[in-house]
Amino acid sequence: MFDGTPRRIVSMWFPRLASDRALRLCPVEGPFALTGRAENTERIFCLNAQAEAQGLHRGMPFAEARAFCPDLRARPADPAGDARQLEGLRRWSLRYCPWAGREGTDGLVLDITGSAHLAGGEAALIADMRARLVRAGFGVRLGLGDTRGAAWALAHHGTGMAIAPPGQGASVLAPLPVAALRLDDDTVTALQRLGLRTIGAVAQAARGPLARRFGPDLLARLDQAFGRAPEAITPLAEPPHYGVRLTLPEPIGLTSDVMAGLARLLDRLCVRLRAQEAGARTLCLTLRRVDRESREVTLRLASAMRDPARILPLFARGVEEVDAGFGIDQLRLEAVGVEPMPVAQIGPAAEAPDRLDNLVTRIGTRIGLDNILRFQPADSHIPERSFTLVPAAGLAPGAPWPRAPRPRPLQLFPPEPVSVQGPAREPAPPATFRWRRMRFATARATGPERIAPEWWVPDPGWRSGLRDYWRVETRQGRRLWLFHTPQMGDWFVQGEFL
Repeated sequence: MFDGTPRRIVSMWFPRLASDRALRLCPVEGPFALTGRAENTERIFCLNAQAEAQGLHRGMPFAEARAFCPDLRARPADPAGDARQLEGLRRWSLRYCPWAGREGTDGLVLDITGSAHLAGGEAALIADMRARLVRAGFGVRLGLGDTRGAAWALAHHGTGMAIAPPGQGASVLAPLPVAALRLDDDTVTALQRLGLRTIGAVAQAARGPLARRFGPDLLARLDQAFGRAPEAITPLAEPPHYGVRLTLPEPIGLTSDVMAGLARLLDRLCVRLRAQEAGARTLCLTLRRVDRESREVTLRLASAMRDPARILPLFARGVEEVDAGFGIDQLRLEAVGVEPMPVAQIGPAAEAPDRLDNLVTRIGTRIGLDNILRFQPADSHIPERSFTLVPAAGLAPGAPWPRAPRPRPLQLFPPEPVSVQGPAREPAPPATFRWRRMRFATARATGPERIAPEWWVPDPGWRSGLRDYWRVETRQGRRLWLFHTPQMGDWFVQGEFL
């Protein structure tokens, strides 16, 4: 990176990242641990210093840990949240250098070559790192060396804030245990049985027998630690930012002027979205007035879009309601919600969904997208459970509705009892019956269709057991959907055919 300047690498290790993060969110006094399921057993995933002082350790069965420490407080582990926290720490570490990457699931690696003087030297730089992290509630161990392997070894097996002077990495690493070479447990155990317990002892041993006994990985790790083999630091790419801004030389206040500026911003934003094969689902337009106050217009789209001509008219209602005050001198547009939108073939068949999405978006700006629902088929043969209501926005066309074995009524409602008039005609529907204070006479009946309850779903309405459904055409012109419960002998109406 810098000609004639040796590399200087910092390794950050957070030995209790998960528990530190959990305790920052909700502090707990005394022994604390996070638990996770492994090998069909609830085990300790991470724990704080007080729990370790009680003799607990990672991987220990949780039931055994509670027996050793009755006062132990525990919560479920959240590896996804820990990964997000580590990514936040990585972004924070960019204040010290432009090259920062992850080291496993609980560490970071930084290339501070040429940037340590900005903090007053290497010692001052890592002291500042440690002070800020400890103040934020994170326990951290730091190592600084000429190579990535040396920095990792000092962070994990050093004093907690160790520095190897430039060019003296070999002498600093020599007394450290062989586990500091980032080897697997089996290799470490085998080396210790041979009497090679330190990195210096491994470095002085003959390379040929070591290569034949342990393979090339041992010598590769040794050379990386001593700087004889390169080891790159790959910084993570920053996520794309979908925000554009327009600063005006003179304030504007007319809706037409704001829409004209918004059109220019949309053109630039959609170019970025198209380059990343993404589409916007939520857009936020910020209008800064000359009095330094801002007004925001948020647009939620029914589906991912990146067509300026389709998006621009949808902003009109929100822009008209903005109070421009003494004028607006800056417009900022940001796609705060983005979804993948790969390139697809465009044809006449794609026009209908676009028009429907535009309609849903326009209605959603008035009543809210969450209030626009649609029916979705559900995997159940129970009539009232054969569909579900889901938000219509962003819902891709699903599978076609499954064909029922018998016709279903277009109007379905909770079962309503009927009173049978005259003698019952088991198992056929009654000849006359009363429903909703009206008297009906059966003209024709089709059925029965027997439906059994789903025993795995607790539903009080189906505890009576089987149901025999009939399609009944009455002499009064109503076509009803009746069912009979053989266990109770009662009749109910649950739907009507139109």
